[in-house]
Amino acid sequence: MFRNQYDTDVTVWSPEGRLLQVEYAMESVKQGSACVGLRSDKYAVLGALKRSVSELSSHQKKLLEIDDHIGIGIAGLTADARSLAKYMRNESLNHKYIYGAPLPPHMLMGDLADKHQRTTQTYVRRPFGVGLLVASIDPRSRKPHLYQTCPSGNLYEYYASAIGARSQSARTYLEKHAEAFPTASKEDLMVHALQALVGCVSGDDELTKENASIMVVSADEKLTLIEGDELQPYLDKLELAGNGDGDGEEDGADDDVDAMEES
Repeated sequence: MFRNQYDTDVTVWSPEGRLLQVEYAMESVKQGSACVGLRSDKYAVLGALKRSVSELSSHQKKLLEIDDHIGIGIAGLTADARSLAKYMRNESLNHKYIYGAPLPPHMLMGDLADKHQRTTQTYVRRPFGVGLLVASIDPRSRKPHLYQTCPSGNLYEYYASAIGARSQSARTYLEKHAEAFPTASKEDLMVHALQALVGCVSGDDELTKENASIMVVSADEKLTLIEGDELQPYLDKLELAGNGDGDGEEDGADDDVDAMEES
């Protein structure tokens, strides 16, 4: 895609005050497979859709472990995400080696945002074409946190968020149920994450144990990745919850029919 003479270099401003190359990088995040994140007062949960290049290939991993208390979900260029994950792991290891304690997530996220921003201010490097959702536990306060990074260098903290292709439906679901998240149990948060992902599945595909994955972390439990057969019980809960809602709607419809017949 070639818009005009102002998008050939990341350091060139357009007359409207925009950096078009940075916007193109942000567009690559919107085209990546969806990833959702949410947190309660005790837990932080990430959920992601995995893509496969063909029926003969395995699904790409979208949830990566950084440390025992930090995990990331990615949307965009997987190669760029691996480079950032390596940087985050090195920072965590260096901090633990020097200070003998886990790296506070807000310090890591500040450094990561600066790393993103530096690529928007020099022509030598292109912006990272990936967005991250970072679930973490602060080792000092023992509270969960959810962060979102952007190729522009912006950093946000959320109670719940979604990025990637068709993520608007997931955000709508998360906004609708946000009031229940602070007091939700770990299992409830995981089911909410899977339910949010259902609206992000393309075409006639369904959410299955092959194309979905969940990551959860808390102050009392190390970061845990749940996928494959371990994920199936939560998908069953999701299906039961959907059937229960459907039964309620059918019962309501039957009551309306009975009332009309009596009248």
